[in-house]
Amino acid sequence: MKKAAILYDFDKTLCTKDMQEYSLIPALGYESPSDFWDEVTEISVRNRMDGISAYLYLLAKKYEEAGNPLRKEMFTEIGRDIILYNGVDTWFRRINEYGRKAGFLIEHYIISSGMSEIIKGCSIADQFRKIYACRYYYDEDGNAVWPAQVVNYTTKTQYIFRINKQVLNENNDNELNDYVPAEQRPIPFSRMIYIADGITDIPCMKLVKEYGGKAIAVYNETSQKAEETARKLIRDGRANYMVRADYSENSDMECLMKLIIDHMKADDRLSDLEGKCR
Repeated sequence: MKKAAILYDFDKTLCTKDMQEYSLIPALGYESPSDFWDEVTEISVRNRMDGISAYLYLLAKKYEEAGNPLRKEMFTEIGRDIILYNGVDTWFRRINEYGRKAGFLIEHYIISSGMSEIIKGCSIADQFRKIYACRYYYDEDGNAVWPAQVVNYTTKTQYIFRINKQVLNENNDNELNDYVPAEQRPIPFSRMIYIADGITDIPCMKLVKEYGGKAIAVYNETSQKAEETARKLIRDGRANYMVRADYSENSDMECLMKLIIDHMKADDRLSDLEGKCR
């Protein structure tokens, strides 16, 4: 059975807000999460620092100053606080079943600038073949001491190529950079769907879309700003479609995904026929 892949951002794509804002940032005493992100921006600008590195630094620094160093188990517990959009909990089963009927093994992947350990602590973690996200290096006492993995809006794209070639180990750069003809890659871009919500996802959306896959801009229907962002992604040619972040049965999202899978099935059959004619 041929493989297809659905790639997801996480924050505001599968859950309702940035994962750090459920309990991680509020526990530091911030009245509003935006105050924390303002500090991140200030540090980033002042030090010409990558924004994701800056938030990882500030988070660890603030918890250290509070006498409560960040630990891996803290992130796992925080993952249980994540509030998912409607239907996400049953989405994977429904889409996997529809994919199988169309002749595809659907694999799901996360590519996020959020925290890997938080995502792994949430209720849907076992639905993903691989979770690519930021994480810390922990010392012998289990305390976070240094960013081990930093995933920002441009480095996200490398993971699309990893999925394309099925070189999933982050430390395996040799095989990733080996030349493999496009037609021999296990999951071609034409059988990829990228789902995300924001401007920072533009490089990934553009990459998937330009190589024949589909990019979907999702938005929280309660936020006018989120809808305007999705419309801009469509206007600028970054995404193929925009849809409300509602993954429930018979939702616009589910109907759209089924149409895309049907389209992949038809394209795949046509490609097979074309190959037989040569």
